[in-house]
Amino acid sequence: MRSRSTTSESRPVALAVATVIALAGAAVPVVTGCGATAGPPAVSSTGTVSPATVPTGPAMVPTAPAAVAGNRPAGSPPPADPAGPPRTVPGATRPGTRPPVVDHGPRTGNLVALTFDADMTEAMRYDLRSGAVRSYANLAVIELLEREQVPATFFLTGMWVEQYPELTRRLAGNPRFELANHTYGHTAFTADCYGLPQLPPTAMTADVARTFDVIEPYGGRQTRYFRFPGLCHDGAALAALAPIGLTVVDGDVISGDPFATAWEPIVDAVLSGVRPGSVVVLHVTEANAALTDEALPHILVGLRDRGLTPAALSEVLAE
Repeated sequence: MRSRSTTSESRPVALAVATVIALAGAAVPVVTGCGATAGPPAVSSTGTVSPATVPTGPAMVPTAPAAVAGNRPAGSPPPADPAGPPRTVPGATRPGTRPPVVDHGPRTGNLVALTFDADMTEAMRYDLRSGAVRSYANLAVIELLEREQVPATFFLTGMWVEQYPELTRRLAGNPRFELANHTYGHTAFTADCYGLPQLPPTAMTADVARTFDVIEPYGGRQTRYFRFPGLCHDGAALAALAPIGLTVVDGDVISGDPFATAWEPIVDAVLSGVRPGSVVVLHVTEANAALTDEALPHILVGLRDRGLTPAALSEVLAE
């Protein structure tokens, strides 16, 4: 497993271009690093929003599963069952140590990880509430993965989980899917990160810990993997996450699916860069990555033709 530099790095041109497009066309001047705007209306379990049911009063927070029990520190790994064997959570590291940063697994074998970011910002929730956007949950992607029994890892923002609790339960209930952390509200941890609003350094630890606490009650294949919005991080950001005990996962194959205008470049970006051990970065935020579901079938065929097999992120990194 190869560690990346801990300085902020320029990401692929496709992601930067996507953000410029988002900034140019957004109705609200707040954007996500993967390109998006945001706020919360009534949402069905299918991941769609009906303008006729948009609330006019204060935003209502969907009911989540029961709160995390006990008095352990926020964001800490769930305790092992004292009656059962010790449990190792994928990605967990010793709290207090600087988290490792990886972008791919060993270059042996034939496994690759398909990872899907589920972005959600305040501006995006605003767009949902106003009816400007129908959905930030690409059900076609999820249904294809389910139908084809393809393993995948979902990097969830806390806001997305709160917006789509039933869909989160569905992801958690699939034994082929892993759940990982993508911050609470998709804010930047460094300056100049694709136009994202920057999170104050004093709030970084709590933001990531809060997100683990939001995801944990849903159960399923929980991990201690974390991905920075825009893949932007530096030494200060990594130091802020040391108390939490996690592994930072970037990715070595960037699909460029946010705001893509055709599915073919997404497929080309993935298949031209994928190798054994690769971690592919895709999105499941329908309105901001509307063509991911059209590209995914071709990506799966291309992987199969190259003798590569999708696997859960923990399996790829451990191979």
